[in-house]
Amino acid sequence: MESLSAAPAWRASGDVKEEGSLGALGNNKRDYLRTAKLRRLLALLAKAAPTVSLALVLSGCLGVRTYSVDKTVLSPDVREATLDELLAKMGAEYAAVQTLNLRVEITATEGGAHQGQVKQLPSFAGIILLRKPEDLRVLMQVPVVRSVALDMVSDGKNFKLFIPPKNKAIVGPEVMTQPSTNGLYNLRPSIIRDALQIPPVEPDDFVTLTSNSRILAPARGKKEAIEEPDYDISVLRAKPGQTHVLERVRVIHISRVTLLPYEQDLYDHEGRIVTSISYSKFQKFGAVDYPMSIYLQRPLDEYTLRIDINKLTLNQSMDDEQFKLTIPEGVPVQKM
Repeated sequence: MESLSAAPAWRASGDVKEEGSLGALGNNKRDYLRTAKLRRLLALLAKAAPTVSLALVLSGCLGVRTYSVDKTVLSPDVREATLDELLAKMGAEYAAVQTLNLRVEITATEGGAHQGQVKQLPSFAGIILLRKPEDLRVLMQVPVVRSVALDMVSDGKNFKLFIPPKNKAIVGPEVMTQPSTNGLYNLRPSIIRDALQIPPVEPDDFVTLTSNSRILAPARGKKEAIEEPDYDISVLRAKPGQTHVLERVRVIHISRVTLLPYEQDLYDHEGRIVTSISYSKFQKFGAVDYPMSIYLQRPLDEYTLRIDINKLTLNQSMDDEQFKLTIPEGVPVQKM
């Protein structure tokens, strides 16, 4: 036993006595070899990429919890387009429309988190007339009796609004100088005009194209939600007085399944979204794809408008009389 007790370099002092049995000595050797292998493994992990070693530690050394999430499937028939192709398509769609005659149903809500409540307002049937470049008329009717509830015209610079049930009229510039605490009082014709069509990019604008995706509800009879890739076109302009600084003007979100816009976000000079417009239920009118449902949100003013189109007449001849509003004598007129 002297040769066994005298020279094993791998012996751990204190674990095996010199007079110990050969079995105990063998156990100690096996423990030492395990330790040596572990040290070699840790040395290799230390030389490996940190992310690999971290992943091994997280997945192997700590408890792993598995939980279910909603499963998504990628939309089939995803289409490709370049930025130039998308801009050309937007420009062609815009140019193909000179006038719009819309029979609509408009539903509004007002309020939100700042007010602590949301009011659902009654739906109004009515007519919207648009003649480019900027003529607009909106005529709403009182539910059931169908008398005039609201009549508004605009030439793009100034507007007139007549509200017969309140025997009141409002006139003023389209540019709002002093916002009202009542969000709907800040509604201007330009907001509706912006919602009816997406204008093309102007020559001095800067544009970028990025890719993203949105999650849609499962198709009928399916359990999996649908992941639909999209293109996002950001339109930027030089900030007034700072030609080297760009500010975001709007972002157009385009489905890569249809190559049609499903949302447009408009920004103010502080980089806040002031209007978000969603488009759905597209129908074909000649060469024009037009949304039959338009949902407009004004997050800062805390109101929404849903415009559901029941009938659309495209490029109908319109005369100046259709965009004239005469306020009856004796009606109080508020100047904005």
